[in-house]
Amino acid sequence: MKPILSYTADKNELPFREITEHLVQRFSLTETERKELLPSGRTPIFDNRVGWALYYLKRAGLLEGMKRGYYRITQESSFKVLS
Repeated sequence: MKPILSYTADKNELPFREITEHLVQRFSLTETERKELLPSGRTPIFDNRVGWALYYLKRAGLLEGMKRGYYRITQESSFKVLS
């Protein structure tokens, strides 16, 4: 979750895809790792995990959802990340 907060700290609002792509590069995921699906066969595991991390960060009040699929760090958590 900290890489998400660090990445969003100096940005206004970011779409889910941009956050996910940043994390893929940060963790040097291979294409195979990136495309591995959940047992349901519908959703990539990595996208699912990023989605849950965003959900919990939002519930904790550290991120806010601007509109569907877009996120922005809250002022309170921005202060904590940058200090």
